[in-house]
Amino acid sequence: MQSTTRIVGMGRTLVGPLVVTVLALGIATPSFAARRELSGRIRVSGAWALYPMMQVWAERFQKINPKVRIDVSAGGAGKGAADALGGVVDIGMVSRDIHPDEVAKGGFWVSVVKDAVIPVANARNPVAKALAARGVRRETFAALWIQGKPLTWGEVAGNPRVKDKVQVYTRADACGAADTWAKYLGKSQEDLQGIGVPNDPGLADAVKRDRLGIGYNNLNYAYDAKTGKPVAGLMPIPIDINGDGKVDKAESFYATKASVIKAIATGAYPSPPARDLNLLTKGRPTGVTREFILWILKDGQKHVDAAGYIQLPKGKLSQGLKKLK
Repeated sequence: MQSTTRIVGMGRTLVGPLVVTVLALGIATPSFAARRELSGRIRVSGAWALYPMMQVWAERFQKINPKVRIDVSAGGAGKGAADALGGVVDIGMVSRDIHPDEVAKGGFWVSVVKDAVIPVANARNPVAKALAARGVRRETFAALWIQGKPLTWGEVAGNPRVKDKVQVYTRADACGAADTWAKYLGKSQEDLQGIGVPNDPGLADAVKRDRLGIGYNNLNYAYDAKTGKPVAGLMPIPIDINGDGKVDKAESFYATKASVIKAIATGAYPSPPARDLNLLTKGRPTGVTREFILWILKDGQKHVDAAGYIQLPKGKLSQGLKKLK
């Protein structure tokens, strides 16, 4: 695997995106794509939410199609959409709903997998135990991110003795995580308040460094891929969905990534912030790009669970296949 890192952000050098080129080695094995003797290059950019999954898909597809090269970069859903519609890449990874203006510009899209945005706090938060037991209501999240209220952690967790002020962080780049989190709060990304931090790893790091910090991350950046537990230094915040001031049994699924995935799949975790992840192209894809997306919707789905994502219902996958055909 050959990898390069370019640091870009907000018109000046900051953080991200990571560019990974996976060069497949080995002998092709039988598959509907391999039998067509595919060759060519596919350029992919966009959402951090889809980046780990796309790396897996790219590597697997190239192993059965060694004459195909797939370049994958992460830079946010906004970048992925702009790159695809501008012809910079063949596929844009978009971790939010496709906007009407993107469709008007010739955008063609299919949903390929599902995940969620998770609210997070620093693991050393002064009211960590209370947060785990009580959760946080949607209205409180809105007070922090939308209304910009200077709440204390004591006010958030129902402990008036704690006077430490909540430090709110949000995404500085146009991205699906912020768009989805804002949609959950009834607004758009432009309405989110807080200290802006570019990219998913950057936001996670900001909260890990700040004992009083609060933020939100895509599922695969809130939980460790190897252990399945929350990323060291982060504490996923339970959402008090029914607003009764406690984390009921039906709301208690944040201990492991596997339990959160089950909650997303069954609908126990609300949508939004659970959401479908999409692939966007300029016009209906053709050639090797089309074959790659077809493979993702078919054979590629067997890699979804192991990568820590949630498969879409068969009906939605079938809709995507019909669109492509």
